[in-house]
Amino acid sequence: MEQRSFNRLGRTVGAVGLGAWQLGADWGTVSEDDAMAVLAAAVDAGVTFLDTADVYGDGRSEQLIGRFLRTRPDAGLTVATKMGRRVEQRPEAYTLANFRQWTDRSRANLGMDTLDLVQLHCPPTEVFSSDEVFDGLDTLVAEKAIAGYGVSVETCDQALTAIARPGVASVQIILNAVRHKPLERVLPAAAAAGVGIIARVPLASGLLSGRYDEHTEFPADDHRNYNRHGAAFDVGETFSGVDFDRGLAAVRRLAPLVDADRTMAQFALRWVLDQAGVTVVIPGARDADQARRNAAAAALSPLTDEQLAAVRETYDELIRPQVHDRW
Repeated sequence: MEQRSFNRLGRTVGAVGLGAWQLGADWGTVSEDDAMAVLAAAVDAGVTFLDTADVYGDGRSEQLIGRFLRTRPDAGLTVATKMGRRVEQRPEAYTLANFRQWTDRSRANLGMDTLDLVQLHCPPTEVFSSDEVFDGLDTLVAEKAIAGYGVSVETCDQALTAIARPGVASVQIILNAVRHKPLERVLPAAAAAGVGIIARVPLASGLLSGRYDEHTEFPADDHRNYNRHGAAFDVGETFSGVDFDRGLAAVRRLAPLVDADRTMAQFALRWVLDQAGVTVVIPGARDADQARRNAAAAALSPLTDEQLAAVRETYDELIRPQVHDRW
């Protein structure tokens, strides 16, 4: 698989990683056996970057990855986790004492003495401007609890504030064929600063897989059911904040552009990989075949200029008015 660099971490990773939210919760039930099969299939297909969080299943995702790591000690994997969402979202909760407590829990869950990458998990906007917060993260690096740190953000303004911090190694942000705003300023700024970009929600919660229609029903414990209007957390995390029916219309417009050698999902992943400045894209997977198909997108040829232009036009006409200025 193509390798890309996290310059400030001094690491390279496969261009397609694995997002592990669904191994913890909020996407319906994924059994432990299925979770381990997903991890094995992804790594066997060349994935070297796993993204999780302490809040995914209240530690279940981390624990499953930790169990997997013990079976593949020489796989050369980079594991990124996140912290901060297990408490009430107040800026004053982001203290060094809490950072130590949170990272100690993740280290135990993952079975790692030093965490590869810890990201603040979409914290309140005020956190991004706090010198004390980033001094605390620097302390964790000095103490070797973590090798590096980054941020997961909801908005482009949050990303730009973080990129200006000299210790930030990565920014995780929603980027996909129906969320283009990071292309304007965030990706160029990150590239200039040597900050890695982790592109999350690349399939818009599965919307861009082409598998759904107006009759699709999601389980009660799936955020695509209970968070469709932002009842539980930022609505941008569910279908990228795009109205489901409008998203389906966009997918139907894009479907004829998909070459015979790829699926709609692989077309959408390839679009993300083709954007200058992206370090790794982290689609999720609920079964081994899906993990393998996602990883295979890295070996596909880039989209043509005509295909890229069609994605832009579809976004501009159908999606931009609804989402562009919100995040």
